[in-house]
Amino acid sequence: MNYIDLFAGCGGLSLGFYKAGIEGIFAVEKNKDAFSTLEYNLIDNSNHFKWPDWLEKKNWEIDNLIDEHRDNLLNLRGKVDIVAGGPPCQGFSLAGLRKTDDIRNQLMHSYIEFVSLVRPRILIFENVHGFTVAFKNKEDKRGIPFSEILISELQNMGYKVDHKVVTMSEYGVPQKRKRFILFATKEDINEKNFFLTLEEDKYGFLEKKNLKLPITVEEAIDDLRKVNGVGISPDTKGFENGRYGIATSNFQKLMREGRRKGNMADSHRFAKHRADTLELFQKLMNVSEKSMRITPSMNLVEGLKKRGVTPLKRDTVCPTITSIPDDFIHYCEPRIMTVREHARIQSFPDTYKFKGPYTTGGERRKKDVPRYTQVANAIPPIFSEQVGLTIQKIV
Repeated sequence: MNYIDLFAGCGGLSLGFYKAGIEGIFAVEKNKDAFSTLEYNLIDNSNHFKWPDWLEKKNWEIDNLIDEHRDNLLNLRGKVDIVAGGPPCQGFSLAGLRKTDDIRNQLMHSYIEFVSLVRPRILIFENVHGFTVAFKNKEDKRGIPFSEILISELQNMGYKVDHKVVTMSEYGVPQKRKRFILFATKEDINEKNFFLTLEEDKYGFLEKKNLKLPITVEEAIDDLRKVNGVGISPDTKGFENGRYGIATSNFQKLMREGRRKGNMADSHRFAKHRADTLELFQKLMNVSEKSMRITPSMNLVEGLKKRGVTPLKRDTVCPTITSIPDDFIHYCEPRIMTVREHARIQSFPDTYKFKGPYTTGGERRKKDVPRYTQVANAIPPIFSEQVGLTIQKIV
């Protein structure tokens, strides 16, 4: 089977499909840094995509691609098995401002137009749980959720649709990440079989990976602690990069499979914290034995100005990873986590290398996609691999 990845980001979905044995046609991603990560890992170093001659191999904005290559997309009808991916989720997220006129929300209509041109056999759509929650209109009444609009449009095109909010920690991801997943097909199969098979087959899949649920924070990143040793950062002057410790869990061993010799982990650059920040982090770590988000209004720690921070606990599953590095504190070291540790919690293998700057700030945060953001926005590869295997089984 083959697929096209829309709003591909740094390639989390594509990596999972690659591991599931599905061939990529091309990927559409607007941001240059995110696309450079996908390109390095899945184009330059794996030759995963059979990129068409008519499409320049670069970061594409989906509306520009449609405008410039409408005829080429129409010519793909009958040749594409799967279109996968979902538009940026920030405008729908319940953790954000949720403005109904957020320009990113309108990309769902670009998605629908792309599907109407290509007409693939199967669709996989992913977004945050908030995609199913309606926005309030000016009269303070509930509108129609974007999910209902999408389902209606797809049904009008002749697709049979099923959907579900999936918790990623139930599929081998060490993270309490909930996502709206939609499966649609024109095939002569029962669309309900997708989620039934995905659920039934996860146990055998995880057993083959030697994984047992739940996977805790400690099981995910314990071999990446700073105490294991540091070296000079290979990509940022003046920073330290962490060295590998001994792999203490099957998840760590799985994430380290296939990496080249050497004891330095990619994108494992440690932040430079001031002494007062380290002191604050240590206080926050000692507030509670349970994992909880701490805010200034709780008056538990003096000096906390950030609107909220969560000190992680070693024996719990991580909350949903965000693009803001200091939303979390490491479970046993007074510091924020590295990009590599975030990537582990998203189930990216250590062989997957990230490109571009590590962070950004201010107004640039709205448009830049540095490494932390690339990881946070991705679909966990270990989940998308199961999605790819399930599709091939039921079709």
